[in-house]
Amino acid sequence: MPDSVRDTDVVVVGAGPTGLMLAGELLLGGARVVVVEKLERPTGQSRGLGFTARAMEVFDQRGLLPGFGQGETLQTSPMGHFGGVQFDYTALEDAHFGARGIPQNETEAVLEEWARALGADIRRGWEVVELADGFLHGDTVEAVVRTPEGTRRLRASYLVGCDGGQSRVRRLAGFDFPGLPATRAMYLADVVGCKLAPRFLGERLPHGMVMAAPLKEGVDRIIVCPHGTPARERDDDVTFPEVAAAWQHITGEDISGGGAEWVSSFSDASRLAGEYRRGRVLLAGDAAHVHLPAGGQGLSTGVQDAVNLGWKLAAAVRGSAPPDLLDTYHRERHAVGERLMMNTHAQGVVFLGGEQSDALRALFAELIGYDVVRRHLAGIVSHLDIRYDLGGPEEGPDTAAHPLLGCRLPKRPISGAGGKSDTFRPLRAGRGVLFDLADSAALRGAAGPWSDRVEVVTAAAEPVEGTADPLAGLAAVLVRPDGHVAWTGRGTPDGLAYALGRWFGDGRAA
Repeated sequence: MPDSVRDTDVVVVGAGPTGLMLAGELLLGGARVVVVEKLERPTGQSRGLGFTARAMEVFDQRGLLPGFGQGETLQTSPMGHFGGVQFDYTALEDAHFGARGIPQNETEAVLEEWARALGADIRRGWEVVELADGFLHGDTVEAVVRTPEGTRRLRASYLVGCDGGQSRVRRLAGFDFPGLPATRAMYLADVVGCKLAPRFLGERLPHGMVMAAPLKEGVDRIIVCPHGTPARERDDDVTFPEVAAAWQHITGEDISGGGAEWVSSFSDASRLAGEYRRGRVLLAGDAAHVHLPAGGQGLSTGVQDAVNLGWKLAAAVRGSAPPDLLDTYHRERHAVGERLMMNTHAQGVVFLGGEQSDALRALFAELIGYDVVRRHLAGIVSHLDIRYDLGGPEEGPDTAAHPLLGCRLPKRPISGAGGKSDTFRPLRAGRGVLFDLADSAALRGAAGPWSDRVEVVTAAAEPVEGTADPLAGLAAVLVRPDGHVAWTGRGTPDGLAYALGRWFGDGRAA
C-alpha cells in the first residue's frame, strides 16, 4: 500500500507514561506518530509515586530529569525493601532505591510536554474498538477508532498497544497472556483528613497488610491488603467506605470520617504476554505485563520498554533497520518481563502470605545480611542489573569479554573540544553514539558510512574520585540510542563495522 494512504507511521494506543515515552522516542527517530487515548483528559491520579534508579537514568539521557526537580526537590532514598524486608541499596555503586514522592500524573505531564514539543499528535477521547484483518502479514495495520466526531479509521505502518493491564489492543490482536490469575483484591487510595501514622514499609497484621505515607498536608497514600478478599475486576467502581471498612478490619482504626481524592483496586495477578509482537502490532508496558506493584517497578519497566522499542521501530519505518532489528525487542524485553514476574511474585509471597510466609520472611531477613545477596536483590528491583544478551558471532575477544557489552553505559564525565560534558548528554538526540576516547582517525573513518545515524564524540574520560572507572582501558564505545553498549574497542576498529551494520543497517555516506 503506498505511503500516501497511511495516516501516520505509528499509532500509539494509550497516553500513559509508556505511550508518551514511546511517542517521544519515535519522533526522535524520525517517525510520524499519532497517540490515541480513550480518556478525554488525564485522570490526575497519583497512582505510582516514583520510579526506579534505571528509569531515572533513562530520563536523564533524554534531558528530562530536571523536569522532575533537582537537588532537594528530587528525592532519592538509599533504603528500599524486598518483600517488606528493608535493606540499603547502596550495596551497589552509585545506586539507590529510586526517585520517590513523584506522583504518576506529574510524570505523565513531563513526558507529554516533551512529546508535544517534539511534534506528537495526541488525540484524546479516541478509543480503538477494532483492528482490521491483515496486520499479521500485510504492510499496514488499520484501526477502527471511536472519536467524539464519530467512528473513523487510522492506517499506519505499525500500531503499539500501551493501553494498560486491561489492554484492548492485546485482546483484539490475539496475544496470548499466560500467567497466574488474581487471588485477592487490594485497595489504593489518597485519603484526606485521616491523620494517619506513617507505615512506609507496611505493617503486617493478622487480617492483612497496610501501608501509609504522607503525600502533602492533610493527604496520605494508603495501600490496604486484606486477607481473604476475593479478586475483582480492576475497573469495578470502588468506594471510599469499602476502603475504610477494610482499613478498620485490619488496623482497628476508623477513618470513615475522612474522605479520598480517589480510590482504586488492584490484584496480585501475574501475567506476561507470550510475544511482544504480532506482525504490525506490538505491546509495551502494562499491556505486555501485569504483576503485583512491588517496588514501583511497573511504570519504570514500561518506560524502558518504550526506549528499547522506539529507535528500532523508527528505523523500521525509515527503512534503515537491519532485517531482524524489531525481533530484538521481544528477545530483550521479554526476558526482562520474566524476571519482573519472578521478583514481584516472590515479594508477594514473602510479604502477603500471612503466617505461612513467616519462615520465608525470616530467611530473607537473614540472607540480606550478606553483601552478595543485597547486591543481587538491589540490582533486580532497581533494574540496574539488566544486561541484554546481544547474541550473534563474537566481534573479537576484547569486545566479547568486556563487562559493559549489553549493559547501559554509566554516566561519567568526559571532556573534549567542546569542553566538559558527560556520557549521557550526546544521547539526548536519540541517535547511536560512538565515543572515540583515543582520538583515533581510524575509528572515526570506520564509522563514517553510518554518520547519518551514529554521532561520533571524540572526548577523554575524566576520572571520578573514589569510583571505579568502567571505561578504563577502552579506546572506543559504541552505544545504541537506548543507552546500551553494542561494541567496545581497545585501539583498533576490529568488529566495529559488524556492530554498526547489525544495529544500524547498511552503511552509506551521509
